[in-house]
Amino acid sequence: MSRSVVLITGATSGIGLATARMLAERGYEVYGAGRRIELLEGLRVLGVVPVRMDMSDQASIEAGAQAILEREGSIDVLINNAGYGSYGPVEQVPIEEVRRQFEVNLFGLARLTQLVLPGMRAAGRGRVVNTSSMAGRMVTYMGAWYHATKYALEAFSDALRMETRGFGIDVVVVEPGAVATQWGPIAADHLQAAASHGPYSQQASRAAAGLRKLYASALITKPEAVARTLVHAATVKRPRARYTLGFGAKPLVALHALLPARAFDWMMVHAEDL
Repeated sequence: MSRSVVLITGATSGIGLATARMLAERGYEVYGAGRRIELLEGLRVLGVVPVRMDMSDQASIEAGAQAILEREGSIDVLINNAGYGSYGPVEQVPIEEVRRQFEVNLFGLARLTQLVLPGMRAAGRGRVVNTSSMAGRMVTYMGAWYHATKYALEAFSDALRMETRGFGIDVVVVEPGAVATQWGPIAADHLQAAASHGPYSQQASRAAAGLRKLYASALITKPEAVARTLVHAATVKRPRARYTLGFGAKPLVALHALLPARAFDWMMVHAEDL
């Protein structure tokens, strides 16, 4: 599969950028998709083809996928990596923002997957790798809507894996913990904006400060570590269904399974003080 065609979304920065670079260096035919195509131009020197794709816009998704399919005939590996974090109290996050969060983190991903599956079925092989998160296995304070998208992605991936196995298609979920990208500061900004006034403002300020402190730490996982796992999941002959890695991921997922619900709730609410 050294010349397999790979499409990776969210390739403009962080994990996606590192993954696109690693796959291109290994000789794969890589298409890197992002909303701001000018940020992808630097990857051309490695042979990565930039594709404009806004995961909140179905027409953009369909146009980008169609351009690749017309050129290549099919896509062998799809890495659904695009996503963002939007935190805030359930009561105060505008439903328009909730919808956008689901569009980017689930519905856009699902539409793109629908578009590539026929070619994979026809070839009798293919792989879909979904970048989920430990957020799909446990819940942090004031992260309801983001976690809802990741829990949904986990269920979507499990169902897709069962449906497509008979056609030679593998579906893999990668679940990183805290990663040194702009995800944390963006989530903190959304949290403070959503709850700047009202009954949750004090708690939201503390939670946002905790997010910023965590994502400024030198201990959290580098994007390249997650990228190596995505590359492995995309290329190994027999991938596992799930790969959980990175700062906090395995311990927190284990604690969520082991602790009583109220004990885990307390730990998440007071995480800033621990």
